[in-house]
Amino acid sequence: MKALVALLLLFASSASCFAESKYTVVNVDDPQRLELFLRDDQGIPFHRFGKLSSWLQARDKHLRFAMNAGMFEPDYSPVGLFVARAEQLAPLNLRSGRGNFYTKPNGVFLVTRDGPRIVESSKYSEQLGDVLLATQSGPLLVEHGVIHSRLSAVSKFIRNGVGVSGNKVTFVISNEPVSLHEFATYFKDELGCEDALYFDGTVSALYSSELGRNDSTVDLGPIIAVVD
Repeated sequence: MKALVALLLLFASSASCFAESKYTVVNVDDPQRLELFLRDDQGIPFHRFGKLSSWLQARDKHLRFAMNAGMFEPDYSPVGLFVARAEQLAPLNLRSGRGNFYTKPNGVFLVTRDGPRIVESSKYSEQLGDVLLATQSGPLLVEHGVIHSRLSAVSKFIRNGVGVSGNKVTFVISNEPVSLHEFATYFKDELGCEDALYFDGTVSALYSSELGRNDSTVDLGPIIAVVD
């Protein structure tokens, strides 16, 4: 599998994808090409990849890859930290609560001019550098090569998340229901990600022009994308 990933990366300058029976994987080898989207110019949430794609096309841009990127409130605003184009639009959320987002430790996926990182939420700081984008979610799946012990091995859903290894960012969505522990194990053992963060389940969705895929089942909040 890792040989296949490496082969695909040789032929792509920004993103590459492959699908197997259980997971679909998107590797981004230039993290600074990533962008976060939430609302259009009128402040209306994009909700669906198709609407985002049309909005970009009107600006002579092409949506290559997109995925839901963090949990959201009933009004589709982010539950936690959200930084897009170096502007913080929602603050860090360190409160306690119920649900996956509040399962501690949760974390932040961010990209600075020095590269991508996943950090435990309480360790996030603007002092990390010039933050170009950031999205907070939870729980953390893998931290410094260790799978977190509180992850359920029983409850199974379609799930998606992000992993980081060096300067490479890896996005994964399961093609069938999996447990959080199984999902974390895939990031660590099969993809070699030192750190990984859960984005969501049930609403998990993927857009890939390379794979001809455009999931459109429910309205979404934060969306992460690669745009040409």
